[in-house]
Amino acid sequence: MPSLLAAHQPQEVFIMRVFVTGASGWIGSAVIPELLAQGHEVLGLARSEAAAERVAVSGADVLRGDVQDTEVLRAGAEQADGVVHLAFRHDIAWTGRFEEAAASDRRAIEVFGEVLAGTGRPLAIASGVAGLKPGTIATERDHPNDQVSPRVASERAALALADRDVRSMSVRFAPTVHGAGDHGFIARIIDSDRSHGAAGYIADGDNRWPTVHRSDAARLVRLGVERAPGGSVLHAVAEEGVAMRDIAAAIGRRFELPTTTISPEEAGARFGFIGQFVGLDMPASSAITRELLGWGPASSTLVEDIQTGAYSNGANG
Repeated sequence: MPSLLAAHQPQEVFIMRVFVTGASGWIGSAVIPELLAQGHEVLGLARSEAAAERVAVSGADVLRGDVQDTEVLRAGAEQADGVVHLAFRHDIAWTGRFEEAAASDRRAIEVFGEVLAGTGRPLAIASGVAGLKPGTIATERDHPNDQVSPRVASERAALALADRDVRSMSVRFAPTVHGAGDHGFIARIIDSDRSHGAAGYIADGDNRWPTVHRSDAARLVRLGVERAPGGSVLHAVAEEGVAMRDIAAAIGRRFELPTTTISPEEAGARFGFIGQFVGLDMPASSAITRELLGWGPASSTLVEDIQTGAYSNGANG
């Protein structure tokens, strides 16, 4: 890997045609305009007519197909100078079929590796920082063990492609990629808090969640595709760790709710499937990423987004 300081020197950016999976999703729909604004072309995968319309409106070309269809994935990669793989089968993952979703993800990465091998072209895949190093600040040098998630194998497979002359990278996103329109973890927590009449946090609420604004995350993806060396691990993390007690306090202020502590046993009943995450302490650093790419957050913080109404409609509106 080249010197991190070298990344700060002016670099020529080559205009690329980038194939994006998950193009109509929460992060993908921000990555597309970010790439286009820098002169790149985008080919976006769209599973449905509605998704295809959203991708087309964004200014990208559309490839209709499903992330499970390896021939469609191969065709998309063959038409591009690089790939940003953001799609994941969340629809089945959260119904108890996470292993199946993760296996599908690995097949997609294998296909992209076959197409891009020997070209030096970029492949960026989506991963996460949750569970990397519980209780201490995780860095880009930390690697999860297989017990953390079935998706660990996807990151390992992608990074190994650097040995086959693919400029591969894993973009580990904070568990909360926030902003107006986010229907993820925080929106679901807010829905639960409002239905229970109080903003809850577990125990003393000192456990921390890293965060990143959606626009900052999209900019990091673009910089990675343009500049990151093969085998890079990038942390899309703006805030290393916001205490869940502070998040609950912001929710309470915005929605005029009292804050309350709850036990770990209550979390599952209160928050549903995300109850297993609400009490985790999982701070993460992005210092190496910032030095490598000259990236840094430029948008609002999570608490600012909560307080200014980004989550007023919760997860369902």
